[in-house]
Amino acid sequence: MDYGVNGKILRVDLSAGRLWGENLSGSFYRTYYGGKCLAVSILLKELKPGLDPLSPDNLLIFACGPLTGVPVSGQGRNGVAAKSPLTLGFGSSEVGGFWGAELKRAGFDAVVIKGRAEKPVYLWIRDGKAEIRDAGAMWGKTTGETLHLIQEDLGDPRIRAALIGPAGERLIRYANITNDLIHFAGRGGLGAVMGSKNLKAIAVRSSGHGPEMADPKAVKSLARWMAENDELWKGMRELGTPGSILGNAYLGNLPTKNFSEPTFPEASAISGEQLRDTVLVDRDTCFGCVVRCKRVVELRSAKQNVDRLYGGPEYENIGAFGSNCGVSDLEAILKANEICNSNALDAISAGVVISFAMECFENGLISRGDTDGVELRFGNGQGMLEMLQAIVERKGLGNLLGEGVARAAKSIPGSERFAMHVKGEELPMHEPRFKQGQAVGFAVSSNGPDHMANLHDEGYTDPQSPSLLQLQVFEDLKPTHVADLTEQKVRILYYRSNWQHFLDCAVLCHFMPYSPDQVASLVSAVLGFRSDPWELLRVGERAATLARIFNLREGFRAQDDTIPDRFFIPFTSGPLAGVAPSRDGFEAAKRGYYQLMGWTSDGGVPTESRLRELEVEWATEYLPRVKE
Repeated sequence: MDYGVNGKILRVDLSAGRLWGENLSGSFYRTYYGGKCLAVSILLKELKPGLDPLSPDNLLIFACGPLTGVPVSGQGRNGVAAKSPLTLGFGSSEVGGFWGAELKRAGFDAVVIKGRAEKPVYLWIRDGKAEIRDAGAMWGKTTGETLHLIQEDLGDPRIRAALIGPAGERLIRYANITNDLIHFAGRGGLGAVMGSKNLKAIAVRSSGHGPEMADPKAVKSLARWMAENDELWKGMRELGTPGSILGNAYLGNLPTKNFSEPTFPEASAISGEQLRDTVLVDRDTCFGCVVRCKRVVELRSAKQNVDRLYGGPEYENIGAFGSNCGVSDLEAILKANEICNSNALDAISAGVVISFAMECFENGLISRGDTDGVELRFGNGQGMLEMLQAIVERKGLGNLLGEGVARAAKSIPGSERFAMHVKGEELPMHEPRFKQGQAVGFAVSSNGPDHMANLHDEGYTDPQSPSLLQLQVFEDLKPTHVADLTEQKVRILYYRSNWQHFLDCAVLCHFMPYSPDQVASLVSAVLGFRSDPWELLRVGERAATLARIFNLREGFRAQDDTIPDRFFIPFTSGPLAGVAPSRDGFEAAKRGYYQLMGWTSDGGVPTESRLRELEVEWATEYLPRVKE
C-alpha cells in the first residue's frame, strides 16, 4: 500500500530506554486499517492473559487510522488502547484534536509503549525520529502547566502533546489522556496506564504533509461538499453536544439522581442554550474540521472562576455532574468540568461515582464521618465539587471512589444496587429504560457501556431519519419504536455498532453526516484501492470480534453482558412511566446479537467459521476452551 499510511509504527520500551521502528505491510492495513482494530490485534497477540493493567507489561497503544490527517472534516482523531485498569478487559477510547494528524505527518501510524521508566519522562517525536526526555519538572502539574513546560522545553509553541494530569499519576482508575487540553481519550482509565509507566506526555511536531493520497481531487470534492452543506451540521456548531439536554429531558432520557428519578425539572438551567447565552466565549475544532463543535467557556463570578484554557463541557459532562447529581447550578458544573480537564479525569465516571456516593449518603450507608464533613446529598453542587477534589487528590472517601463505582460498592455494604456500571465501567448519560437497543449494546460491548459504538434508538423511529437511511445500503431496515427489542432493532444494532467500530479503525468522527457510500469513496480516494461499505463494515466487525476474544481470554463470560437491575424496573411517573426492558426480552435480544455476530448463542463465543470469514483465523488459538 503506497497511499494513506506511513507503513511504520514506533515501538518504545521505557524499561530499557529503547526506541525502534517497525514496518507494516500493505496487507496488514487492508485487514486492520488502524485505530481500534490495529490496537486490539497487537494486544491480543502480545499481552499475557491475567496481567495487572498497571504493571510494566501492559501495552499502551496510540493508533492513527488511514483517514487521520486527511484534509476533510472529521478526521482529526486517533485511538488509544490498553488493557483497562477499570474493567480489566479491553480498553479503547478515541480522541480528537490535532495530535493524531501531527503524529501521522511526523512519519508514524502508531506508537506502542511497554515497560516503566525509572523516573518521569516524556516522549518527543519529530519527523520520523524519537527520543525519551526528562519530565521531572512536569510531574504533579496540571495538563495546562505540562503543555506549557513541554513547549518551553522544546522551544516551540506549536508543539502538540497527548498527556496526563495528576489523576493519571495517582493511578485513578478512570484517569484519561488529553490531546491539546480540550480533547480526551476519556474512558477505561488509559491515563492511569500511562501514569503507571511514568510517562507524562508524548510531544509531536512535524514539518511534513503526511502520506500521499491516491486521488486528492476526490478528497477535496468531499471536503467541499461538507463545507457547502452546513444545514447538516450547523446545529452542532451552534450548541455542540449540550444542545441535546432539553430534548433528552423532554423524552425522559436525561439521567437524574443516579438514574433513580424520571425527570429533572431544572434542565433549562443547565442546557446548551443556557451555556451559549451566558458563558460561551468561543468554539474550537479539530484538525481540518469546519464544524467547530467544541465549547470554550469562561467564568469569573463571586462563586467560581473557570479558565477558558480547558475548553467547555460536553453533554456527557453536564449530565454526569448536573442532572445525575441533582445539581442545577451551572457554575458548579463548569467548575467540575475544569477540574476534570485540568487533571485529566473522565468526567462521566467521576460524575457517576459521586452520584453513587450521594445515593449511599441519602440512604444512610455512608455518613458525614465518611465524607470528612461533606453533606453529600443530591443537589449539593458545592459538596459535589469537594468530593471531586477529594477524588483527584485521593483523600478520604475520594481515595475509594477513585477506584471506580464497582470497586467502591464492594467496600460499602448494601450499596451494590446503587452502582451503575457494566463490566466495571460507569454508565454514560443515556437512559437504558428508554434506549433499550442501546442498553443491549452497553451489555455486549467489550469496552463496557460504550455510547459511541452503539445505536441511539430515537434515531430509528422514522423511515426518513438520516440514521436509518444510512444503513439501507446494507439491508432494507424498517423503523422501530424507541423502546422495543424486536428482531429488527437487534439488526439495526448489529449494523450501526459495527459501522461505528469501523469509524474507530479509520479513524473518523462519529458526528459527521457522511453516508457509508461517501466514506467508502473517501477510503478509495485516500488508499488507492476500490472499497465498498460492506468491506468497511467487516473491518468494524473484525475489531469487535477480536475485542470479544480478548475479554473472553481475560475471564469475561456471557453473564457479564448485562445491565444493572435498576433498569429492569420502570418508573411510575414521567415520560417513561411503565417503560423498561423485560429480562426475557433483553436476554433474547442479546442472543440475537450473538447470532448476527457469528458467536455462539449460549456463551457469545466467536465461532471458528466466523473468524475465517473475517480473515482472522489466527485468533482461534485465543478462544476459551471452557463449557459455557
